[in-house]
Amino acid sequence: QVQLAESGGTSVQAGGSLRLSCAASGSTESIYCMGWFRQVPGKEREWVARIYIDGSITHYADSAKGRFTISRDNAEKSLYLQMDDLKPEDTSKYYCAAASWGTCSAAKYIGYWGQGTQVTVSS
Repeated sequence: QVQLAESGGTSVQAGGSLRLSCAASGSTESIYCMGWFRQVPGKEREWVARIYIDGSITHYADSAKGRFTISRDNAEKSLYLQMDDLKPEDTSKYYCAAASWGTCSAAKYIGYWGQGTQVTVSS
């Protein structure tokens, strides 16, 4: 089992920056990829960014390209999401995710979820 715990969510004004963190514990050697998703009430969980376990390859949703940066520190067993130039439409609960196979850009492959951290961007 893998446990994920996010932190860093808060309220910020449009144009501002935030850095979300995710601490992984447990059987982390089974992780193949990690990612960030977000979800607002009444909507499906939306993929934001993913990174492979060695950190060599990253991918972003169109909404995140050019503004968000995903990274990981394997020694610290941590995942990060640097979010710059935040917009009100980025307001959401952000979830850290990990998978042991498949892809971390589709919720159906995610085996482990964090509890989420709320990001609110005001105009």
